[in-house]
Amino acid sequence: MSKKLIFATHNMGKVNEIKQILGDGYQVLSLKDVSFTDEIEETGTTFEENATIKAVTLSKELGEIVLADDSGFEVDYLKGEPGIYSSRYLGEDTPYEVKNRTILERCQDAKDEERGARFVCAMACAFPDGRLRVTKGVIEGVLAKEPAGTNGFGYDPIFYLPERKMTTGEMTPEDKNAISHRGIALRKMVEVLKEEGVLHG
Repeated sequence: MSKKLIFATHNMGKVNEIKQILGDGYQVLSLKDVSFTDEIEETGTTFEENATIKAVTLSKELGEIVLADDSGFEVDYLKGEPGIYSSRYLGEDTPYEVKNRTILERCQDAKDEERGARFVCAMACAFPDGRLRVTKGVIEGVLAKEPAGTNGFGYDPIFYLPERKMTTGEMTPEDKNAISHRGIALRKMVEVLKEEGVLHG
């Protein structure tokens, strides 16, 4: 029997990543699958606050356990930008190719030691009775000099992992999911849901 998890996102890239990380036996439903079309305004100032807003809003609306994440890309040279505004950076409809190129141009004078960067993911689980659990995953790397790779989505082509000698955009989905910020947060959340008796095994 598959375990149903409602995930508060319209981003199918994210849904597919979550399905790959969880493996068989889980039915991951997106906002589209539960016919939720309203926009949930992300008014928080941290990844944790925004993930919580989305999870709590949808859990109250549906009367179900709901997972939500807020994730983003932080560049040290840009004082943590784009951060919580990663999906909205330069406008939500702006292609990531443009966003990535703009970030690289803004950082063209950054020295190697100033090019620290990370992906951050906060994941919240809201329960219909008002309980809330939050986990977090972070993966550290550096800002690439040039975009590379066509795997993944978003900022993957410009996030370089020195120990792997490649960007996350060059990694296979399996390799990326094994170390990704979302993978870390999600695996922590799976343990939380087992503790809560929502998931078994």
